[in-house]
Amino acid sequence: MTSAASAVLSGILSLSSLVPSLPQTVTNGASILGTLSAPTLSLTGVNGIISWGSDTVDNTNPYTGGPISGRGPTYNFNIARGTIAPDGVNKSALLVNGAFPAPLIEANWGDTITVNVCNNIVGPEEGTALHWHGILQKQTPWFDGVPAVQQCPIAPGQCFTYSFLADLYGTSWYHSHYSAQYAAGLVGPMVIHGPSQVQYDYDLGPVMLSDTYHTEYFKIVEQVMGPNQPPPFSDNNLINGKMNYNCSLITDPTVHCTPNAGLSKFKFHSGKKHRLRLINSGAEGIQRFTIDGHNMTIIANDFVPIQPYTTNVVTLGIGQRSDVIVEAVGTPTSTYWMRSDLSPNCDLANQPHALAAIYYENANTNAKPTTTATPYDDSKCGNDDLSKTIPYFPFPATSNPATSQDIVITGKQNGSEIFLFYMNGESFRGNYDHPMLVLANQGNVSYPYDPQWNAYNFGDNSSIRLIVKNEFPASHPMHLHGHNFNVLAEGVGTWDGTITHQQNTQRRDVQLVQPGSPTAPGYIVLQYFTDNPGVWPFHCHIAWHVSAGLYINTIEQETLLQKRVLPNSVKQTCVAWANYTGHDVVDEIDSGLKRSKERSVLLF
Repeated sequence: MTSAASAVLSGILSLSSLVPSLPQTVTNGASILGTLSAPTLSLTGVNGIISWGSDTVDNTNPYTGGPISGRGPTYNFNIARGTIAPDGVNKSALLVNGAFPAPLIEANWGDTITVNVCNNIVGPEEGTALHWHGILQKQTPWFDGVPAVQQCPIAPGQCFTYSFLADLYGTSWYHSHYSAQYAAGLVGPMVIHGPSQVQYDYDLGPVMLSDTYHTEYFKIVEQVMGPNQPPPFSDNNLINGKMNYNCSLITDPTVHCTPNAGLSKFKFHSGKKHRLRLINSGAEGIQRFTIDGHNMTIIANDFVPIQPYTTNVVTLGIGQRSDVIVEAVGTPTSTYWMRSDLSPNCDLANQPHALAAIYYENANTNAKPTTTATPYDDSKCGNDDLSKTIPYFPFPATSNPATSQDIVITGKQNGSEIFLFYMNGESFRGNYDHPMLVLANQGNVSYPYDPQWNAYNFGDNSSIRLIVKNEFPASHPMHLHGHNFNVLAEGVGTWDGTITHQQNTQRRDVQLVQPGSPTAPGYIVLQYFTDNPGVWPFHCHIAWHVSAGLYINTIEQETLLQKRVLPNSVKQTCVAWANYTGHDVVDEIDSGLKRSKERSVLLF
């Protein structure tokens, strides 16, 4: 245990009670997540509506069927700077409606979700865009929210409306996809209600697990993209945006720190079953989630219901989610610690431990739990074995995909002594002025003068197999937009062609590839049907790795893509961005901020 970790934990364990020294409005702004005032969620759907009718987890293929309700919620999001202290250390943050975590988006399967996003970031100004993680966007690829790929950034002082079908159900999140902004606080949970294969008594809603940095995100990006710079280490670990910090560790006299800021709290009911929606919404680290004295039954990974299995630890890479059922085995006056650790073996963390308190129905809600941590195996920087995770709805992987692509991940310094990541020898750089989806829709699917866009045009092939080989000695949570992929295999060394549960492989939208070397790479083998014409990023979800270029773009079904009609709002957003950058120079540091060349012609 590091000295920082020891200091923080000993400070918490020496407390006589868990009465916080700061109000929620100071630590988390307008958010009530992590407090006992946070409401439980419906056991059916929003407003008790069961939009999915007779559709169940095992009788409906969510990729070809599912409900369309004809209704849905509308949210108005104002993005602006604010000051929060999630662990007692005051920091500047980027917030949605003044809240960290950002507001919960809640809908039913088949609803249309509409989000009006206004960029009011000043001091300094920045562009922005929001990505709705895990949503397939089959009818609306232009609302996936990735600048330089599907849209231009939302310029300062401008607004943009996203409207998309809740085409899958379960637990997810949304976040900024502009540079590494989400590490500054632009993250929020998303729950889409749908059928369940198990019964439970309470839905406690999202449990967001996130490493946190006391340094402002842009300064970290400057460090990451500077010559001969070490990788950044996170300062603390949060559960629903809350944790304590030992203020004696702060050496900068200009930084204000308040001890015992306050931990998240949850309510259990003795003998009842509780659904927790675990989300790794951090920037760098693998999370190991446990609850003292309790086992957990995993019922879904990402947006995929699975055949339930029981465990005492849940492993989540960045962007991954697991829905778990926890049976309350304590007495009505019991208190327990909930814990999430940034992996000591796999992560870069100064203080990796997060604590929250669980109170049973008659417990003193200021009492400090005295329970003992659950031991777990931290040796594998990867997900649970694929043999454990079997989806409820079978979706076989074809033995003979239409095309296959090897992708080799490496990392090294470039000629300027800046460390970059490479996929097949190319490091990604985007161009905010020229979103690739717009170009591809216009028939331009070849970019010989822009190899740094890392475009892979798979044409009209019906299915794709990606064989990802990681020669770098750290793991990567690899995320594909627009799809849930079949995970055929994962491991270290050379794939021998064996497919785990070929008739019903694990499916999800993020999969960890283990660390490796040139002689023994970590590998994952992913496969999916190209049923979603668009331009879809495939990238590592570690914020600083994306900044350093660990990212490709896949062009899918180009003939059908060219027949799609883009909404006028996409054009208007690019015109507004062009007008803004025409008189305000945008800092071009990392892959998410880089304009590869001067604007020569507008797209519209």
